[in-house]
Amino acid sequence: MQKLIITCAISGAEVTKAQNPAVPYTALEMAEQAYLAYHQGASIIHLHAREDDGTPTQSAERFRIIMEAIKKRCPDVIIQVSTGGAVGMSRDERLQPIVLNPQMATLDCGTLNFGGDDIFINTENDIIYFAHVLQERAVFKELECFEKGHIDSVLRLVKKGHIHAPLHFSFVLGVNGGMSGEERDFMFLKDSIPSDATYSVAGIGKYEFSLAKLAIEHGGHVRVGLEDNIFIEKGVLAASNGELVKKVVTMAKVANREIASPAEARQILRMEK
Repeated sequence: MQKLIITCAISGAEVTKAQNPAVPYTALEMAEQAYLAYHQGASIIHLHAREDDGTPTQSAERFRIIMEAIKKRCPDVIIQVSTGGAVGMSRDERLQPIVLNPQMATLDCGTLNFGGDDIFINTENDIIYFAHVLQERAVFKELECFEKGHIDSVLRLVKKGHIHAPLHFSFVLGVNGGMSGEERDFMFLKDSIPSDATYSVAGIGKYEFSLAKLAIEHGGHVRVGLEDNIFIEKGVLAASNGELVKKVVTMAKVANREIASPAEARQILRMEK
């Protein structure tokens, strides 16, 4: 079985210090949380930018400052920038950090109800536009899928030549408006992607560690972090992103699955840079 790639989503755009004081806002806090995750075994840092007061931003300059701070602490870690942005942002607003030519970025593969009146819009033309921009800049894409229809959209766009291999999926399960994170959901998505594709699983809230266990056992990869879940166990706040990563490493050891370094993660995913 391949070594396990652990991605850590250190901050997200919505979770706040009021919910968990460990959530990072400033560049120095981001770098510290990234280092703690990397030190425990994360090879990929999933990055949302925040202003010092916690306001989410897609500013390329803010991403640059944060990315440089992270690279000083962990030079070889893979930084995966988020192009999700915030509800209501235009395509180009969301794509601002791509001018920095990151090694890796997310590509959201469908529209989702986020609760209330919030709709995370990703039309087919949005997906095509994002895919072409990432391809032109040779940025490795992680295909974020919140339900089965998103996978079907990806496979259709692959046939049309808009999305190119290698294909690396991220199953984000347990989001309001998307698929839940039960074992049946995981198996359905896992069995719906091409045999030569790779995948990672992000379980939101209570699904984080149960889905991590399934991914470890079935040869997939895992995403954890304060963006997805602020608790290390029921009712107990996680002290850091590192603590969440450490729990996954312990689970992997029980399953006799080794942890991938950043260099090994690049090889497994067939990244070009």
